[in-house]
Amino acid sequence: MSNIKYPAVFHYEDSEFWVEFPDLNGCFSSGKTLEEAYDNAKEALGIYLDKSNDIENRVINKPSKSCNIVTDHDCMIMFVEYDSIEYAKKYKNKAIKKTLSIPEWLNDEAIKRNINFSNILQDALLKAIKE
Repeated sequence: MSNIKYPAVFHYEDSEFWVEFPDLNGCFSSGKTLEEAYDNAKEALGIYLDKSNDIENRVINKPSKSCNIVTDHDCMIMFVEYDSIEYAKKYKNKAIKKTLSIPEWLNDEAIKRNINFSNILQDALLKAIKE
């Protein structure tokens, strides 16, 4: 799952917005303004859908069509996008130490040329992910 949009119901109550995702049990958010509520909903959706640290074995439903969602007359439905790569870049940027093995001659040549191993590996991984 790299990029997906879920319908969210935006409610206005007591001078602020609260948001629910009908397809995702327990996924809620809020905000003082519509823009803040949308941004917070996007983060809540990312937290909910990011399965890499999931300790539960929960089922994630597919997004409903907006025409299948019943709401009160004072609510609005907006689609909120989850992009797993963008979410990870924004919220999972902590450096992770990796141990790897390369031939000695390659290590020696890279050191002679002041090549940054970490940058090279990151660039290669990003290229591999995009392909």
